[in-house]
Amino acid sequence: MTDARFTLYHAPRSRSIRPRWALEEMGLDYRLERVAFTHGDVGGPSYREVNPLQKIPAFMDGDAVILESVAILEYLVNKYGPTPLAVLPDEPEYPRYLEWLHFGEGTMTTPVNMLLGHTWLLPEEHRIEAMARWGRREADRHLNMISERGLKHSDYLAGDRFTAADISVGYMLFLLKLLRVLDDAPGPVQAYWKRITAREAWIKASAD
Repeated sequence: MTDARFTLYHAPRSRSIRPRWALEEMGLDYRLERVAFTHGDVGGPSYREVNPLQKIPAFMDGDAVILESVAILEYLVNKYGPTPLAVLPDEPEYPRYLEWLHFGEGTMTTPVNMLLGHTWLLPEEHRIEAMARWGRREADRHLNMISERGLKHSDYLAGDRFTAADISVGYMLFLLKLLRVLDDAPGPVQAYWKRITAREAWIKASAD
C-alpha cells in the first residue's frame, strides 16, 4: 500500500467514506491516511497544509488534490473507468444519475447537518429544538423523495445498477441511520439501505 498512486485522508463516519467506497468498488490501490478528529484542530498543522479548512476528506492523485467527496467520486469514475459506477452521457439514465449524484450532498446536506448538530454534535446548551424538528421533517421529506422518485422503478437510483449516485446518497442514509431516523423510513428505502450495505466494498469502507 505504501506505493499506492492515491492517498485518501480519512476519519471514521466522515464523508471520506464516499471515495473510500468507490476506490474499493473499483479495485484501485490507495493509501489511507487516518486523520485525528480533534475538536477545533482536525489533523493538526500538517493536515491544514493539505486542507486549509481541516475538513474530511482530502484526496491526492500525484499533484492533484481534491477536497469535495462527490467531486472525488466523479474524478475517479470518469478518469479511471470504464466502471459500472458511472452512467455515461449516451445512456438514457444519465440525467437521473447526475440528479441523484448531487442530491446526496447538494440537497440532503442542510437538513441532515441541522439534525446532526442539534441532536448530537453541538453541546446541549447550544442545541435548538426547533432546528432539530425542522431537520427531522426535512429528512423525512427527502426519504420519501428517494422512495417515490428514486426507487419507484428500480433497485438503484440510476442506470438499473449500483452507481456513484448510490454512494453519494448512501452516505447520507448512513448518517440518518446513526441518528435512528432511517428506522422510520419508507420500506423501499430500508430495503435499499440493506441492499447497498451488503456490498463488500461498503463493509470495507465503513469498517472503522
